[in-house]
Amino acid sequence: MYSRFQLAKKYLHYYFSASNGKGHGIHSPFVYEFTRKVLMDKRVYEPYPAIETQRKALLANRQSIPVEDFGAGSSVIKTKERAVNRIAASSLKPAKFAQLLFRIVKHYQPQQILELGTSFGITTAYLAAAAPGAKVFTAEGAASVAGIARENFDMLALSNIELIEGDFRVTLPSLLERIKRVDLAFIDGNHRKEPTLDYFQQILKYSHPSTILIFDDIHWSAEMESAWETIRQDPAVTLSIDLFFIGILFFNPDINHKQDFCIRF
Repeated sequence: MYSRFQLAKKYLHYYFSASNGKGHGIHSPFVYEFTRKVLMDKRVYEPYPAIETQRKALLANRQSIPVEDFGAGSSVIKTKERAVNRIAASSLKPAKFAQLLFRIVKHYQPQQILELGTSFGITTAYLAAAAPGAKVFTAEGAASVAGIARENFDMLALSNIELIEGDFRVTLPSLLERIKRVDLAFIDGNHRKEPTLDYFQQILKYSHPSTILIFDDIHWSAEMESAWETIRQDPAVTLSIDLFFIGILFFNPDINHKQDFCIRF
């Protein structure tokens, strides 16, 4: 992965070169609507406080649990036994982005949602709470981490989540074959290029014109930047939005020509 200094330089370049987050200068009606109604929506929705209470509890939990890492590995923690609060501090998506996922789901109302990388279930909870009538399928490699996520789902009374444990290489193909259709996917499971491209190709087979794909940490490393570039240039993608820490893809055929946006958020 990039060093903090390298990442800071890249972020500064993004910040000063991206379109501002108020919709000015954005000539795509679709993206303008997304920016105004989703990206810049500052309302505090009812589920936010309860989910953030669970986040605080995780950040205060010093219990150690055994963790098997199937992805690129943690840049912060290298041991097999890891403290819950340290995992939470390094792996949970900040509220700003987790709540953006909530608003995306609330606005577009996907019914079949896939998440690769449950961690302790904070982003999962936001995805599920945004559309109680939808089904969220979330995959996590580490059994001990998945167990804590399940406890959080119970605490939040979220019943529309199915958690699948195990290595994505094994669990993803059978899951996709079972659910048949992906309306929205949040990919945050493996920060290496080839697995990320593989997840994209697998999910693409089950996508449709209204599918939304969201990739986490697209500038985390040279590998992830390369994966993002390859993915956004795929002919099936009609629109990409780079928010630096996450990248969003749309397949909407009503968008007349391929568009790529970098928006400050």
